[in-house]
Amino acid sequence: MYDKVFAIFGVFMVFFYIGLGVFIIFHPLLDHLDKALRLIFGITLIIYGIYRIMYSYEKIKKSFFSKDDDDE
Repeated sequence: MYDKVFAIFGVFMVFFYIGLGVFIIFHPLLDHLDKALRLIFGITLIIYGIYRIMYSYEKIKKSFFSKDDDDE
């Protein structure tokens, strides 16, 4: 059961990482930071979010659509 909860939580975290990366790169609130630094952190978060998409997809596929349901 907890596998399903963590799989759904992983999807929300994907949106968080990608959204935070876009926020860091483009939001004028952070204009006081160096543009290169913002790009490094923002792109790193976006790439990590893309990695988490692939990981979350596999976890959701295993948790929700596998034939071996071990619900207790």
